[in-house]
Amino acid sequence: MAYWHGDLHKRKRTGGKSHPYRGKRKYERGGYPVETQIGDRAIKVERVRGGNIKVRVIRDNTVNLSIPSSGKTVKCKILRVIKNPSNKDYERRGVITKGAIIETEHGLAKVTSKLGSDGVINAVLIESKT
Repeated sequence: MAYWHGDLHKRKRTGGKSHPYRGKRKYERGGYPVETQIGDRAIKVERVRGGNIKVRVIRDNTVNLSIPSSGKTVKCKILRVIKNPSNKDYERRGVITKGAIIETEHGLAKVTSKLGSDGVINAVLIESKT
């Protein structure tokens, strides 16, 4: 079952019942959150509105880490999720989202990519291990 973002079932401003004048449309359909975990890489490709595709990351254990001091980008392992400001329950469960702070082999990094759309985990180093 998918989410539906239509408002045909809602009540009128007066409080009276609104009767739907048509059925559901495919463009009103929504999706469930991906809730990316740390693990062996698993992705899901979905066709979305306009014939475009979204590559959703279900699990991944590597990150493309951008190091601002050197201007280089390296691929390294994700060790654990330190903090997730979007949801403290995600923090407890180890769910990675955009804005999450993760621990990598090089130090702490902030995730900059949208994992439900991009298909990769990109992050910027914020605290180096030295």
